Amino acid sequence: MSWQVHLPALILTIPLLGAFVSIALTKPRLRNLWFTFILAVTTVLAFLLWRRVGIYGTLIYVMGGQSWNFTLPSGMSLPIRIIMEVDAFGAFMVLTGSISALASGLFSIRFLDRVHDGNKFVSLFLLLLTAMLGLEVTGDLFNFFVFLEIASVASYGLIAFWRDTPEAIEASFKYTVLSTFVALLFLIGVGILYGVYGTLNMAALAKNIQVGFLEKVALVLFITSMAMKCGAVPLHMWEPDAYGQAPAGIPCFLVVVGQASLYGMFRIAFSIYGQAFHGSILAWIVVVFGLLSMFIGVVMAVIQKEAKRLMAYHCISQTGYMLMGIGLGLLALSSPQAMSEFGFTAMKGGIFHIINNAMYKGLLFLTAGSLFYATGTTDLNKLGGLSRNMPYTTVMFAVAAAAIAGLPPFNGFVSKLLIYESSFVVHPFLAVVAMVTSILTLASFVKVFQSGFLGPSRENMTNVREVPLSMIIGMSVLCLMSLTLSLMPNWVLSNLIEPAARDLVNQASYIQAVMGSGLQ
Repeated sequence: MSWQVHLPALILTIPLLGAFVSIALTKPRLRNLWFTFILAVTTVLAFLLWRRVGIYGTLIYVMGGQSWNFTLPSGMSLPIRIIMEVDAFGAFMVLTGSISALASGLFSIRFLDRVHDGNKFVSLFLLLLTAMLGLEVTGDLFNFFVFLEIASVASYGLIAFWRDTPEAIEASFKYTVLSTFVALLFLIGVGILYGVYGTLNMAALAKNIQVGFLEKVALVLFITSMAMKCGAVPLHMWEPDAYGQAPAGIPCFLVVVGQASLYGMFRIAFSIYGQAFHGSILAWIVVVFGLLSMFIGVVMAVIQKEAKRLMAYHCISQTGYMLMGIGLGLLALSSPQAMSEFGFTAMKGGIFHIINNAMYKGLLFLTAGSLFYATGTTDLNKLGGLSRNMPYTTVMFAVAAAAIAGLPPFNGFVSKLLIYESSFVVHPFLAVVAMVTSILTLASFVKVFQSGFLGPSRENMTNVREVPLSMIIGMSVLCLMSLTLSLMPNWVLSNLIEPAARDLVNQASYIQAVMGSGLQ
């Protein structure tokens, strides 16, 4: 269908339109229906975009014209228009983020009944959704920076939404300071590349880049800023507070927003620098980031008594698996033999873990939100025996906990197994750390399950009831996705993960999509 050529633009304009219109809606019921409609349409568009990329290959979309360049009378050509470039990896990220946003939004609807400014919540939510999707479809570094800033501003408001709570204001302030510093580092890197090459189009940079001193400085700035934004250790200090203080449905959404920063790191490292970067120092830095995040995150999670903070530390830990998988892919990039031996397996594991983490970690945050909605607390010392009164939440928590711990046959097991195999080839110590992390993860969630759902009911919990239907539906979206990923791992690897990994590795294809399309 001809209108589907506009999918890269529609995936941004629909939630952006929803954000502006939602402010004007005065009736809560109408606002909730509008919110649900926009989220559902965006998810459908994300699926159609993924299908179109699968059929036709990388999609190029130019805003405002047929060509992305402007030719001066002197004959000099300047790339001035906004260009979107969506390959299988970008489409995979868009689909993953949209599904998580749908679940988070459905879960949040009943929370809006408890506040007086729900319209602002919906507007900020949809604005954040627009920014996240923009990060994943843009083909230009400066526009990546713009979407990064939009995401930060929307996140400030959502994290501090309970603005009468000092802890929420403090968490938002920490996130503001960090995001400002991240933006500064990223913008300096952008300025360096623009000063050297006179363009910020990713494909044009990838075609011309020569890795000298300035290019290495820019790369360090990009990697550091994106590592800070996704909460990798030792740059993670903001994440437990932000995830712990945000409204119940928002941490689930923030998980995929953080993964959009990981997307930026991977896109720059592979698609822009790619084969031009022959050193292994960067790859080992990413692997070390992954190891530190993996182990320190889970150790900090084990000692937590508050469910949302515990899950926030696990989010840091799970980010470590993705970083290690992609870091091993970077390590193998300069050697075809190494890429075939362990690199591509590691990348498949890291990318598979992205969607797994979005589903089960998002579900864990939603179950924590259910506990707060039903009981008014997520303090594990004050909970107990909730399985009798909240059976749906209990079952879905158990599924998510088994998945994040990597128990077979759940989806977390498959992606972790790929990472174990590839990391063992590089050095057994890497695989040992990854497996110990999984054991500690299982131990911490056994503790949560025992403290919150099993045992005798506490006196103040006898009247607790299951959460409303819309919240159960929101959790069910992610639960069903986790079970689907668990039951169909071969199909998922063949149709979702391998195309994304191939396009991410194939720098030449990324360049050719723009430079060979007549748009140069």
